Amino acid sequence: MIAAYRPFILPAVFAIAGLALPIWGSNYLLGVGFALFSWIALVQSWTVLSAMTGYVSLGHAVFYGLGAYVVALSWGVVPMAVGLLLAGLVAGVFALVVGMPVLRVRGPYFVILTFGLAELVKYLVIILESELGSFSRLMFGAPDLIWLYAIAFALAAIGTIGAFVIRRSRLGRGLLALRENEEAAETVGVPVNRLKMIAFALSAVIPGIIGGLAAMRTTYFEPMQAFDPTVSFTIVTMAVVGGSDDARGPLLGAAFFTLLSELLWARLPQGYMVVLGALLILFVLFIPRGLAGMFAGRPGRAA
Repeated sequence: MIAAYRPFILPAVFAIAGLALPIWGSNYLLGVGFALFSWIALVQSWTVLSAMTGYVSLGHAVFYGLGAYVVALSWGVVPMAVGLLLAGLVAGVFALVVGMPVLRVRGPYFVILTFGLAELVKYLVIILESELGSFSRLMFGAPDLIWLYAIAFALAAIGTIGAFVIRRSRLGRGLLALRENEEAAETVGVPVNRLKMIAFALSAVIPGIIGGLAAMRTTYFEPMQAFDPTVSFTIVTMAVVGGSDDARGPLLGAAFFTLLSELLWARLPQGYMVVLGALLILFVLFIPRGLAGMFAGRPGRAA
């Protein structure tokens, strides 16, 4: 009986802590909580595409950056809620537009292509901003941190519940079949191309909204910062360390690296990416199922 409820214990702990933080936490802890739930939402969205299909994306920074850019452009023109919805919509539509050619390649070629796509869009935005004579955009009158935190918490909850539901749905079963053997799945009637496009679009919407929230948090948009490839690298690392085959994995991975980053930025700011890379190698080699698998007693690969 207890085993049936075990998958829900960790999400429940995060939910209770997240609801209690605005009441009992300081402004600093609220900022840490905002970062934590933003990363959870990002990683859960990434798993819908990469963990379920096997198409490992290293370009989710493009959706994050596009969302930030849309919010910066619409700031003061439309209400905040509309700007955030537009950010998610633009990211999702962009994924649909580029998805057909991008999803034709697999393996390392897909990884390289998604990374290159994110860099291409970044420099196109830089060129556009240069032509407009606006190298950065200030956003005055941003909402209080408590409101940004509440939206990030809601997106993390939506992302976690969504990943859990999709895995157990017909869509999720089709995506997992695609991951195991795409040709065999297509042979037995799985609509491979349609499922990949749906997963790609779904995985883009929340990152677009989170990018908009991040722009509000800093009250500043700058393309090199918004489209920073570190965002993509961090998402992948959190997913691998947490364990992307379980909806609980991103919770653990995001919590682990959010706390680690708070420690390292204060004491070892130049070595943060070195530690990030070393941990990624360590988990890939020795704990491929991540923290979720390790706590479940399954640190190694399945037989």
